[in-house]
Amino acid sequence: MSLDAEPPQTAPETPARSTADIVGPDSDAVPTVSVVLPTMNEEEGIAECIERIRNALAALDLTGEIIISDASDDRTPDIAREMGATVVEPDEPGYGYAYRYAFEYARGDYLVMGDADTTYDFEELPKLLSLVRDEGADIAMGSRLDGEIRPGAMPALHQYVGNPLLTKFLNVFYDAGVSDAHSGFRVFTRDALQQLELTTDGMEFASEMIMDAGAKGLDIREVPITYHPREGDAKLDSFRDGWRHVKFMLENAPGYLFSVPGMVMGGVGLAVLVLGFLNLSISGQPIGIHSMIAGSLLSILGFQVGSFGLLSDIATDPIRRPSDPLTTYIRDSFTLERGLVTGSTVFAVGALTASYLIYNWVASDFTRLPSIRMDVLAFTTIVLGIQIVFSSFFMSITSRPADR
Repeated sequence: MSLDAEPPQTAPETPARSTADIVGPDSDAVPTVSVVLPTMNEEEGIAECIERIRNALAALDLTGEIIISDASDDRTPDIAREMGATVVEPDEPGYGYAYRYAFEYARGDYLVMGDADTTYDFEELPKLLSLVRDEGADIAMGSRLDGEIRPGAMPALHQYVGNPLLTKFLNVFYDAGVSDAHSGFRVFTRDALQQLELTTDGMEFASEMIMDAGAKGLDIREVPITYHPREGDAKLDSFRDGWRHVKFMLENAPGYLFSVPGMVMGGVGLAVLVLGFLNLSISGQPIGIHSMIAGSLLSILGFQVGSFGLLSDIATDPIRRPSDPLTTYIRDSFTLERGLVTGSTVFAVGALTASYLIYNWVASDFTRLPSIRMDVLAFTTIVLGIQIVFSSFFMSITSRPADR
């Protein structure tokens, strides 16, 4: 035998068969724990996952049920049924829909989410369940990024860029305070599930749950776990599914998407506009007419973008409503009449200024051109006034009850 030969590769240790009490679909017994696994052609890993779940429940001395939300065309559902699991078949496609469909069948006080591809070791379930059952957390998550990621278990792009970046966005936007927002290994109480408003069908479901929980102030805690290489083919499309997460996070945080950028653009634009009108300088550099025009455009753009945040808040039901002082004040104190008075006043100031400039121009037999600085300021004010008037009507329309 060559000394350079590689040691023989051993297969992963197969968990010993447990004696856990698994409640079947026809049983009248009420389980304490409901484990839900969405599956699509997971025949290579489903048996090991179910056996590890049974081992965990046996170690906890708890009665549980295993619900397989299946869309497979291989032997996955047959294997699951043979091992005592309940198999349901969602009538629509999608990762999120598979979970939402299966939750309707779950009877336990504690619900468990996980993947059926052996990436999560369900014998670590007691660590997560303890946070919810013994320490009062609403949701417990297994953190892969704070734990151990085995070689080959997660692409480097996901481990060092995608997951940390998406987690950072989610924490900033929704106050979740987690280290691994897209870990699929989770435990939560039935009460927490009933508080969450889960509506998505795709991979963004993983984000939606934590976004809504963070926005509602639910207690989310984490424990480090080990993440293993998967059995079978991967179903995740990195860029498509990553974009779905980002898009969903932005669409449900109009304050960060619209209000904050709008206020920044509007504030900078107005500052440049006023400095230019007063003919002031910054570091010895005068604010010229070209800068004033840029300030005018930025002011108008800032108002338009910022108003989208307010309109989104009124017309939709985002998970995270805008909370900045300006948007909150306008939202809470808005009436159509106040909007019309404000817009008309702003428009009148601009229109009167423009009329004065035009009058002087005509009176000089069109020989003395009006001040360009005054022109820019007047017409910026006119445009903003018109925008306020029509935006007020739109806000009034969208804030009316749907049923009349």
